[in-house]
Amino acid sequence: MNNSDLLNVKFSYLDRQFSDIEPYLSDIAKLVSTGDFTLGSPVEEFESKFSEISGIPYAIGVGSGTDALILSLKALGIGPGDEVITTPMTFIATVGAIAMAGARPVFVDSEEGFVIDAEKIESKITSRTKAILPVHYTGNVADMPAIMKIADEHGLLVIEDAAQSILGKISDKPVGSWGSTACFSLHPLKNLNVWGDAGVILTQSEQLAEDLRLLRNHGLKDRDHVSVFGHNSRLDSIQAVVGNRLINQANFITEQRIRNASKYDQSLKELKGLVSIPARRANVKHTYHLYMIRVTRRDELHRYLNERGVEAKIHYPIPVHLQEAARHLGYQEGDFPICESDCQSILTLPVHEHLTTEEADYTIDQIRLFYEHK
Repeated sequence: MNNSDLLNVKFSYLDRQFSDIEPYLSDIAKLVSTGDFTLGSPVEEFESKFSEISGIPYAIGVGSGTDALILSLKALGIGPGDEVITTPMTFIATVGAIAMAGARPVFVDSEEGFVIDAEKIESKITSRTKAILPVHYTGNVADMPAIMKIADEHGLLVIEDAAQSILGKISDKPVGSWGSTACFSLHPLKNLNVWGDAGVILTQSEQLAEDLRLLRNHGLKDRDHVSVFGHNSRLDSIQAVVGNRLINQANFITEQRIRNASKYDQSLKELKGLVSIPARRANVKHTYHLYMIRVTRRDELHRYLNERGVEAKIHYPIPVHLQEAARHLGYQEGDFPICESDCQSILTLPVHEHLTTEEADYTIDQIRLFYEHK
């Protein structure tokens, strides 16, 4: 193949998303003229819009998705001596947040859809278990009915790591309506994104919302009165301005990613035995922050695609429980065989809303060519 035949299929779409930057700069200029930089009207507007599209009454803007998790854990009284059950099939922030809250992460293996295997949770519950923290990984939604049943039977709290699953649902019940809180990231590569770090916490509890608003802002009740010792983790007003313009596209972003993923599913299923597409649960609205598949000869295919302009990724080659940071937890290779096997075979393809039909077809063709000629 000549270089002239190659397409450049980017994983990041930010240059396309912000190709017309003037409306954003105009909005920011208006903010600058007001000096409303800290927890001002743009933040309140964004929280209101996020609550509306999510179908959950309270939204609290914070500094990052990681802070959303940490603040949720702290607001729910989880700390030293407590255990929180989660999955090693996740980005490190999930587990790091548990550790930063002072609690101990306890891992449960993942299942066929890359999310926590609810059937394996109960065996990990001890007298120290305080909460379950499922991750809606890749935009798939964990088996929340089963998880909530276990939590209710054992008196446990549930915090949803929904960083990758804005607008996800099981049947008609949205992400964020299951646990005490749901935590979202607005990182530049998330489905709904801004120009830096930012996050949102959803809750159905008015009291918990009040507690979280205190914790994110030093515990300040007003300028002169401090109710609790808290953090500095406010959603930045400039990021809220960006978010207020982008949030109107949230449904389009979600539906386009679903269409792109469906195209991949239909085209790649013919490579049975070489490419394995995770089972898609019919009642789940999977929002495809990541389009992740299992493939044979993963590392070779990964190199092949990138050499031909397709920016494929691996999320992630080393599971959390085998990272140096987790060594003190005492886990060994072989403890979570599904997760460990997946980390050797998973590959992520560009699936974003700006992906063109030509780019998707090219990506599919390159995968076919790899298996035909190798």
